[in-house]
Amino acid sequence: MLDYGSGNLRSAERALQRVGADVTVTADADAAMEADGLVVPGVGAFAACMSGLSAVNGPRIIERRLAGGRPVLGICVGMQVLFDLGVEWGDRTTGCGQWPGTVERIKADVLPHMGWNTVRAPVGSTLFAGLDADTRFYFVHSFGVRRWEMEESEVLRPPLVTWAHHGEDFVAAVENGALAATQFHPEKSGDAGAAVLRNWLRDVVG
Repeated sequence: MLDYGSGNLRSAERALQRVGADVTVTADADAAMEADGLVVPGVGAFAACMSGLSAVNGPRIIERRLAGGRPVLGICVGMQVLFDLGVEWGDRTTGCGQWPGTVERIKADVLPHMGWNTVRAPVGSTLFAGLDADTRFYFVHSFGVRRWEMEESEVLRPPLVTWAHHGEDFVAAVENGALAATQFHPEKSGDAGAAVLRNWLRDVVG
């Protein structure tokens, strides 16, 4: 798990250990590169997370891992920073650019979006394999990706995009080869979150 000064590291660490992972929390680039799977957590502001991530060379680590087909899982703001751009309170911050799109304020009467919500996972999802459509996950956020901007014709194997609804639709998870991410917190989502982490871990170990 990448430690760059943001994220509920201990909670995520315990959740991963619960499903059988051998977890090391580290800011060391070599250790992050060599791990079978890398988790990138994140809470708070997009700009602050990108600043912390850049300080430990996180974008480069993620890019190099993906170039080698090595799994990466982003959680909450750790998912958001994988997109091109974050816009919060008028500030525009460049993200890691792994996916096209903008993280922006969700249009809803009540924010933050805090609590349990269902998601709409696509056919073929690995993260949500074995979970019922009415399964709920725990969200805490006011910003998200409101539009998926990648055309299916642009890539040979389009990413699998999972959606949720709070005021409007927003991206709840993405699966794209070695790169996966969730807007919700699997580590706070009880048995449902454990199932998602277990599915990801199963994919990591092959």
